[in-house]
Amino acid sequence: MKPVNFCTLIIVTLLLAGSGCSRQDTNDPSKLLNERSLRARTKFLSDDLLGGRAPGSTGSLIAQRYIASEMQQIGLSPGSGDTSYYQSFEMLETNIDKKIALDFNTGNKRITPQYFDDFIVFPGNQEGSVAVDDAELVFAGYGIKAPEFNWDDFKDVDVKGKVLLLMNNDPDNGDPEFFGGKARLYYGRWDYKYEQAAKMGAIGAIIIHTDQSAGYPWQVVQTSWSGSLFELPSEEKTSMEFKAWVTEKLAYTITELSGNNLDELRKKAQQQDFKPVMLGIKVHCSFGVNHKPVKVSNVIGLLPGGDPDLSNQAIVISAHYDHLGTGKPVQGDSIYNGALDNASGVASILELADAFAKMKSSLRRSLVFLAVDGEESGLLGSLYYSEHPTFPPENIAADINIDGANIWGKTKDVVLIGYGKSTIDEIVKKYAGTQDRYVVPDLTPEQGSFYRSDQLNFAKKGIPALYMGTGQDFINKPEGWGKEIKEEWIRKKYHQPGDEYDPAWNLAGQMEDLVLIFNVIEDIADDDNMPAWLPGAEFESIRKNKVTDEK
Repeated sequence: MKPVNFCTLIIVTLLLAGSGCSRQDTNDPSKLLNERSLRARTKFLSDDLLGGRAPGSTGSLIAQRYIASEMQQIGLSPGSGDTSYYQSFEMLETNIDKKIALDFNTGNKRITPQYFDDFIVFPGNQEGSVAVDDAELVFAGYGIKAPEFNWDDFKDVDVKGKVLLLMNNDPDNGDPEFFGGKARLYYGRWDYKYEQAAKMGAIGAIIIHTDQSAGYPWQVVQTSWSGSLFELPSEEKTSMEFKAWVTEKLAYTITELSGNNLDELRKKAQQQDFKPVMLGIKVHCSFGVNHKPVKVSNVIGLLPGGDPDLSNQAIVISAHYDHLGTGKPVQGDSIYNGALDNASGVASILELADAFAKMKSSLRRSLVFLAVDGEESGLLGSLYYSEHPTFPPENIAADINIDGANIWGKTKDVVLIGYGKSTIDEIVKKYAGTQDRYVVPDLTPEQGSFYRSDQLNFAKKGIPALYMGTGQDFINKPEGWGKEIKEEWIRKKYHQPGDEYDPAWNLAGQMEDLVLIFNVIEDIADDDNMPAWLPGAEFESIRKNKVTDEK
């Protein structure tokens, strides 16, 4: 990528910036929201100039400055302290030496797979190297301990110092009430599996990838995990030396080496009486690791509420501005622009901020517009914000998170990721009805999307969250068209250089979604009561405890 000409950047930013906000004599979001500015913001944030917005990069810095300048011209107050739009913190950038050694052996036979094609590996701690010699390989099913489901994949088997071979997702025995049925729970997430493996004292953890269990193809694992990785600095050292993904093909080969059949092992792992299986295979893994601190920032703007009693409470409207930077070229293109994921989301929250700032009257509660870094690296920016919030968690009424836009046109359906968790559902239904639309739960619950974007870190603090997906029932399109078009986008563009802004995008559906989100925010902001988790939601007790502590 060519060096950035900052004079050009300043000129471009000034040209893109609006003329400043002035209140209008309306509260109608259809008149306050503007598709042209939504497109302009999305186009700029996903431009090649920004180089894919990897944390710590020049492109990321440009994105930060642009977002902050837009917040200022909209009329938002600095949201991080009295004078700053930037919530600065530090990440640790990790790059691994490409001289990676990984092999599996029984003493008589040895398998030496190919990095990138067969496996992806990365460090489990913030140390300078990884060296695992002759560690025993154990098939540990899903790697889950869930007492509420009477499920324990480990039983009393000691896996300390061993390497775990794990299935992705969570158990599915055909019972719709068991482990959420088709829906993936947090137990099915890769981050939970690595965390649990560390709690059990394992020295390494290897997750078997399949397109079905992950919800995306192997190339997404390759692009997401093979470049620079980021995490928050930690002085805590766990037992985990390395973490890895392997292809299903390699997993078959590994288990055959031990005289087992992968399909038979997976079948056993669906049963509650499953116990870890010692495979009689030794694992060797070694590679060098380079760490360096990187200065990053969330960008925060505040629209204060107008009610003396409720203005000390807030709604957070969030979106992540980072993406994957530059990486392995695909058809000669090495910039992972992240236009849909998630320049479109940041443009959306700026558009909402612009609309609320122009309303003829103020809302009762305050609004926090939060553009976070590091979502693609493990939800790191929202994690940092959740630990260092600008309002106490018990005073945050809700998080409204936008991660991706509808670029294919209007839909009859409204998809709620995490449907059934909070009273926000009913608010969405009310306003969806005014658009002659109907609300449906997550259309791909097996992908566990509620646990894959920034609303998760708010939920972990007990804050109810709204995360809308794109519907599939498109107006004037044949049945099944929406499902096919989104699956094709995931195959060809998700976390790939092909995720670029296209002026041919049909943003009529996104504009309708923003009107709906605007109405939901306005409703929550002016209601005497905050949204609440529904009975049985996994985050319900956190909110109750925080409210009790506050009282």
